[in-house]
Amino acid sequence: MGAFSSEMEKRGRRFLKSERLCNIKAIAELFSSGRTIYLPPLKILYRIMAEEPGMTGVRVLITIPKRSFKKAVERNLIRRRIREAYRLNKSALIESLAARERRIDLAIIYNDTLIHPYIVTERSIKEIIEKLTHLK
Repeated sequence: MGAFSSEMEKRGRRFLKSERLCNIKAIAELFSSGRTIYLPPLKILYRIMAEEPGMTGVRVLITIPKRSFKKAVERNLIRRRIREAYRLNKSALIESLAARERRIDLAIIYNDTLIHPYIVTERSIKEIIEKLTHLK
């Protein structure tokens, strides 16, 4: 029975296509009317809305400015670290939003000129998720 529950937990930790914010109109609305949280090295734009049937509770956009990191290898490294930290810690946010019948669009923007270790990125993601779970 233990193997089955760990398998279900692994499935819940995936970062699916439906959880990615890809819609140009939704991105434009997020950047025009979203609120901001700044926790170095990350800047978060978020927009909380009422839950809609068929929509994922959280949609995420991860962006690293080309101005700060010219090489794609560096941008990809940072993006992978942010995605992994979010993927492992997102369950608290999803549960909180489901309990309040809300959904959220997030833009995670890396706002620094240095590549920080994974631990720093994960700590920032955890703090941001903690703040977002307590918003009304």
